[in-house]
Amino acid sequence: MAATIPDSVRLFGTLEPVSPPRKLTAGPLTAELDAGNLRYIRFHGREMIRAVSFIVRDKNWGTYNPAISNETIEETGNAFHVSYDAVAGDANQEFRYTARIVGKADGSLTFAAKGTAQTDFLTNRTGFVVLHPIHGVAGAPCTVERVDGRVEETCFPARIDPVQPMKDLRALTHEFMPGLKVTCRMEGDTYEMEDQRNWTDASYKTYVRPLALPWPYVIPQGEGIDQSVTLTLTGAGTASAETAGGPITVALGEEGAVMPALGFGLDPADAAAVIDHAGILKAAGPKHVVCSYDPLRGHEEAVLEQMARAARALGAEAWLEFVIPTVDRFEEDIDRAGRAAADLGSPFTTVMVSPASDLKSTLPGSTWPPCPPLDACYRAARKAFPNARLGGGMFSFFTELNRKRPPVALLDFVTFSTTPLVHAGDDRSAMESLESLPHVIESVQAFIDAKPYHAGPTAIGMRMNPYGAAPMENPLNIRQAMNRMDPRQRGIFGAAWYLGYVAHFARGRASAITLGGGVGEFGFLYTPRDYPQPWFAENGGLYPAFHVFKGLAALSGLRMVETRVSRIREIQALAVTRDGDLEIWIANLTGEETSVDFDRPLSGAASILDATSFETAAKEPEAIHALERPLTDRKVLLGPYAVARLRAKR
Repeated sequence: MAATIPDSVRLFGTLEPVSPPRKLTAGPLTAELDAGNLRYIRFHGREMIRAVSFIVRDKNWGTYNPAISNETIEETGNAFHVSYDAVAGDANQEFRYTARIVGKADGSLTFAAKGTAQTDFLTNRTGFVVLHPIHGVAGAPCTVERVDGRVEETCFPARIDPVQPMKDLRALTHEFMPGLKVTCRMEGDTYEMEDQRNWTDASYKTYVRPLALPWPYVIPQGEGIDQSVTLTLTGAGTASAETAGGPITVALGEEGAVMPALGFGLDPADAAAVIDHAGILKAAGPKHVVCSYDPLRGHEEAVLEQMARAARALGAEAWLEFVIPTVDRFEEDIDRAGRAAADLGSPFTTVMVSPASDLKSTLPGSTWPPCPPLDACYRAARKAFPNARLGGGMFSFFTELNRKRPPVALLDFVTFSTTPLVHAGDDRSAMESLESLPHVIESVQAFIDAKPYHAGPTAIGMRMNPYGAAPMENPLNIRQAMNRMDPRQRGIFGAAWYLGYVAHFARGRASAITLGGGVGEFGFLYTPRDYPQPWFAENGGLYPAFHVFKGLAALSGLRMVETRVSRIREIQALAVTRDGDLEIWIANLTGEETSVDFDRPLSGAASILDATSFETAAKEPEAIHALERPLTDRKVLLGPYAVARLRAKR
């Protein structure tokens, strides 16, 4: 008898256990205690603050996982008290601290921490970080108290701010429900805010110690810190509980945007494997393949021919993503790449170029590294690739594009990518990143002057790290920030995340979207690798996301139908008109079984990709068809992270 597949492998691609957070309650005040920090601080069910965390970072912006001991939790109905000791560090350095959390039924909460460096401690940041949510907060009024006592009225940024929107902070006050405001007071140092939507976090982050100060810095042995965050409520509003639970509704509207083309990314190291698996990957229907070519990574001109051959094998257009290696000889670099492509018969219908120096982030206030002028790069690329569409922007993430906006008049389209893993690696943070995408889309459209834009190559894992030497290696196959190989790529979770990602950018009228790659860390089917792949290592097969890509790629060029979802943080939907009928894709973004109620009866067929159909999806390229069952109701029940395709009469 075949071994049972653990649900953690079906859903997340990993055997890593995850401890559920502890819910703390003091009357109408609730919060989740997760690894010593607080998340989802609510009053009468209304979210006030997304998170309050005491974090210890290393010199590369990595976050230590503290070892917690002596934890005590006491709840008395109208109050809760938490205390613990913690140690953070590595073999070379250590920081110890004690934390105390008190919450009361009037909505007040204090989180205090006091710590001492046991050795000289090199860090980029040690102290409190506060996250404000973006839902209902973006663009909303805010009262700011400065470190010097000045009080000012301002607003949270509506469009994504490329630098710090607020500095020298002591306290922030905003209305979180009609008539009720929460003040977040931060003591023990100077704080400032960054707009984390830049990295697709669904939050504004207020952090300790301004970035303008030197980093990394040393906390000398024996010296310490004493900080606190306090929440207090003011106002006379009616504290009515926010309704939750019950079916989520989806209303279908009129036809609108055209579904964009979907493609794969391709690293030269994966070209041979893509060619070996061309039959099944071609069946997924990619319209283009973005071929990464970076001479500084040792890519020689021979890889251009191999990647172009891989694209041909998939029946897809070959797009070139060319990293310009030098500053003083950039025109020669571009010309050489153009001649190499011409010698191959000019296989690249689209060419994107970026200087190598732009692959690394430049923090606000820091000196920009030497870089060839973008306008000259684009003109040289036009000359070297005269028959190709020209794209530019950033091969890294939206953050870098927002901070260095290209001369778009010289381009046919703008390109950028995103990742959900810059600041956190847990499941909820990764899925919450989808909430920020409409803000990213609105912000980028505001400065590209109606130019088309391309999103990708994007996966759950990071293909590059603009903020350090490289993405994190993951030999233990765990969830962590900055993963290159993220296990959720292989699980039902990944299928739901990709559907949500495509749905947002399709509604946002992206001209094209590039997802992951055919094989490898960002791929859609198993190939042998030097990292763990539970179940797939013994059985091979297709990842659930393969079927989402295949299904959505087949919709390219069709007219989309508006979908209005009542709770978009829990369900995402995408619909098109196909052969006069409706094709609807929906994804459950939560780990709970969820009921979806459409605004009209649906008659047709439904396929559900979930934990129970995992094996069928792994073995059967036409699993979506094989899983079809009659659809005769307006309600659809989705398991954790499940994806459904519905075909119904218009």
